[in-house]
Amino acid sequence: MHIMDGVLSVPVLAAGSVAGIAGIGLGIRKLKHENIPAAGLLTAVFFAASMIRFPIGISSVHLLFGGLLGVFLGWAAFPAIFIGLLLQMLMLGFGGWTTLAVNTFNIASPGVAAYYVFGKLLQQSSSTRGKGIWGFLAGFLSVIVSSLLVALGLMLSDMHYLGAAGLEIVAHLPVAVAEGLVAAFLIIFLSKVEPGVFECCTPCRDDNTGEIENK
Repeated sequence: MHIMDGVLSVPVLAAGSVAGIAGIGLGIRKLKHENIPAAGLLTAVFFAASMIRFPIGISSVHLLFGGLLGVFLGWAAFPAIFIGLLLQMLMLGFGGWTTLAVNTFNIASPGVAAYYVFGKLLQQSSSTRGKGIWGFLAGFLSVIVSSLLVALGLMLSDMHYLGAAGLEIVAHLPVAVAEGLVAAFLIIFLSKVEPGVFECCTPCRDDNTGEIENK
């Protein structure tokens, strides 16, 4: 999931970096002061998730939690994931400097999509089972989409990466299932101990600008 330096072609690297930087900038603008502690906590969760690894052949994969961060933070998932990836690169050697913004986009953008697709469903669901289902789908689909974005970037850079792109998708299928289950468990748990926790998950419109923003 962490693309290394020197792998992507210049056009793919440039387009992905622009998209990632734009997402980070928008996330910072939409991050409200009162939500900074939650963003910091979820950034720590994202970083710690890299320690939960699954062996796949001669390599390994790990949990991402992009969907979980997206559901709770919305666009603010971009800067949170960026900081987590920066720490992973500096401390664990994952990814690279030139691909940092691209990797941020690949993980954060599916999380933001999960925010808009599942945020309102989580808030409106009155049953524990319903929250669990939406939480599972948010976690599961975010990993699938992230792996597809990585595979697409590899294939657009060089078709010789076709095999690696396919392996990227297949290797993350068990991760998607595991992350869906973990996300479902955490969301069910939080809904019981803090019923109002999903108020932040519903996109709303600012009365003055008409723009969608985080509650």
